[in-house]
Amino acid sequence: MSPLHVVILAAGQGSRMKSALPKVLHAVAGRPMLHHVIGTAKQLGAEKIHAVIGHGADQVRSVTAEATVNWVVQSEQLGTGHAVAQVLPDLPDDARVLVLYGDVPLTRRDTLEAMVAGLDDETLGLLTVTLEDPNGYGRIVRDASGNVTSIVEQKDASEAQQAIREVNTGILAVSAKHLKAWLPALSNANAQGEYYLTDIIAMAVQNDLAISVSQPRDPFEVQGVNNRLQLSELERWYQRREAERLMAEGATLADPARIDVRGELTIGNDILIDVNVVFEGKVELGSQVTIGPGCVIRDARIADGTQIKAHSVIEGASIGANAQIGPFARLRPGTDLAADTKVGNFVETKKAIVGEGSKINHLSYVGDAALGRNVNVGAGTITCNYDGVNKFQTVIGDGVFVGSNSSLVAPVTVAADATIGAGSTITRDVADNELAVARGRQRNISGWERPKKTD
Repeated sequence: MSPLHVVILAAGQGSRMKSALPKVLHAVAGRPMLHHVIGTAKQLGAEKIHAVIGHGADQVRSVTAEATVNWVVQSEQLGTGHAVAQVLPDLPDDARVLVLYGDVPLTRRDTLEAMVAGLDDETLGLLTVTLEDPNGYGRIVRDASGNVTSIVEQKDASEAQQAIREVNTGILAVSAKHLKAWLPALSNANAQGEYYLTDIIAMAVQNDLAISVSQPRDPFEVQGVNNRLQLSELERWYQRREAERLMAEGATLADPARIDVRGELTIGNDILIDVNVVFEGKVELGSQVTIGPGCVIRDARIADGTQIKAHSVIEGASIGANAQIGPFARLRPGTDLAADTKVGNFVETKKAIVGEGSKINHLSYVGDAALGRNVNVGAGTITCNYDGVNKFQTVIGDGVFVGSNSSLVAPVTVAADATIGAGSTITRDVADNELAVARGRQRNISGWERPKKTD
């Protein structure tokens, strides 16, 4: 089969977005729209991906670090036909060419696979959609036998043509050799004064090519974004689709309308997710995981049976089975919790390895630390890991009890089964089974009077 080349049109300014950010860089589900389209093109197995850019070209390139993309600049935006023409020198004659759009981010892979599957030199693949309200779209014109004969843009359409509800999505696929013959022959004699890619449909009919029409399962797949309202509509559709997937795979969602997946989320069975939970990056949930309301989880692995309580933030962490997190806990990158651990309310961890059965119950900071098994860290404990220039590690052995309001000044090691007295500042290593108390001696002063305000 001839190679597939994908051309993504991403040069438009998007003036209706009212933004300094190029339109194709506005995000759906936490990713720029253009990145969604590039990702889909990769899934299709495209031999080469070409992106036509114009407005904000340097910014688009800098945000999109894709070595596999051939960037082509359209210095003047003279229409879709003119945009595709900029890529012609980079297209082999035997290539199948699929044209996509940087502001149409959510077209399913299977929709496009079906469209290009049977494509050959004698066929043009066209993706259309039937809308209740076709206003603003080019209409699909068919003959008495139902064959597509042309596409008419709304501003050029007659009254009868404007009544047609089947409209053009802009997505089409055809042989490169035909594009090279047709695009130079396009005319801009129309209401917009632009070179329309859609005019090649009539050229294909004149050259006796078969027009193979397909449609997506849902119109939202081919909805473009011209303003922030449409962007929000696509976001909600995407999130509803993700919610339905999660429920089908074994998750109970307290409210399917109040969950956001902004990345890749995989789950086990019997998951319970409360409202307003946000997943970002790559997140893996084991079975029987419970997540309370208002949590943010980013790039994390969470094993079976773990409970994450309300308003906890987890990033770059690995959590073992049957752990308890939160409420109001913050697990920063490098946190690695073993099974049956507990990180309680208002606890922050960073680059902390916590052994099986250990507990950091509340109001503590544990960073650059390695804790053994069955360690108990009291409230208000801090590992002082930073001297203003360098970071140092605290090592706590199995069975250590750290009293409340203690400061462990790294580098320091507290060996197995040692005890740290509450309120201590530990600056030297503590041996096995030792009690370390490091605080000023208490003095009780009799007859002391509090200061009084003077008039």
